[in-house]
Amino acid sequence: MTRAKVESATKDDVVILGSSRAYFDIQVDQWKKLTGKELLQLASTGSSPLPTFHDIVNNTDFDGTIVVGVTPGLFFSTTFPKAFPWERPQAKVDHYFDGTYAQRSNFLLSVPLQQNLVLMSADEEEWADDLDLKSLLRNVHWGKRIPPPAQPPFYNFGDVSIPRNISMMPKTVTDTAFANSIIKVWHFFGKGSPAPDKDGTTSFFMKDVEKFKKKGGNLILIRPPSSGGVRMGEKMGLPRERFWDSLVNLAQVKSYHFEDYDQFKNLTCPEESHLSIENANYYTEELIKILKKDNALTIQKPN
Repeated sequence: MTRAKVESATKDDVVILGSSRAYFDIQVDQWKKLTGKELLQLASTGSSPLPTFHDIVNNTDFDGTIVVGVTPGLFFSTTFPKAFPWERPQAKVDHYFDGTYAQRSNFLLSVPLQQNLVLMSADEEEWADDLDLKSLLRNVHWGKRIPPPAQPPFYNFGDVSIPRNISMMPKTVTDTAFANSIIKVWHFFGKGSPAPDKDGTTSFFMKDVEKFKKKGGNLILIRPPSSGGVRMGEKMGLPRERFWDSLVNLAQVKSYHFEDYDQFKNLTCPEESHLSIENANYYTEELIKILKKDNALTIQKPN
């Protein structure tokens, strides 16, 4: 439903793409409060932003602002269609075009039920631990001869509201044991990730960057915060100089790395990869100030 809004979006509109950091750290409500404009949040957890960016550049006339959040491990991961970071967002793009009227009507009718009945509030993640029947049944493994992979349990730690605004659950901030369970998952994924395809992903992205620039679009790259062991792993496996700096030099667009700003570089992520709701609101507010000061964002809040 949010993707549909891009079709009629104007030069003054802003679309956010990326993975879960762009999703958690850019707060839709805070953005609207400070700019007076609704933010079109199209970031997706566990995903590369490349398929969604490719869709908007090639299938719409949008020439406003696109902010792309760069999580190095996902952005530079792959262009292989069946790889999880690619297939996941591509499936959402495909559903936008292939979704039936019945499916769209079902969504609209389900929203009030999801907002009021916990058993209707299903999470799309296969590892979801929500209380709805679908999630509970998905986590029952009766009669399995081959046990599931030895992945640490992955619990939901974000609350989603309309319009596509996700914020970290307070429990993740206050319960260290719970936060550590999420950290174990990030470390598990980090150790098991295949080597990044820097050349393939960069080449694919740059073709769309040039097309978007020719349309007159305004592209902004951001690198949201990470901390602790996750940040250490990124420095070793995806060093800034080889990945972020290389991308920025090629793209030649406004770019903002959290470590370049005093107000961001010491932000701590409770589970090492995403900001708490308080810090996400702060990050959103300060990022807007930086973008406006740098003439990267021209939206002005109405009087």
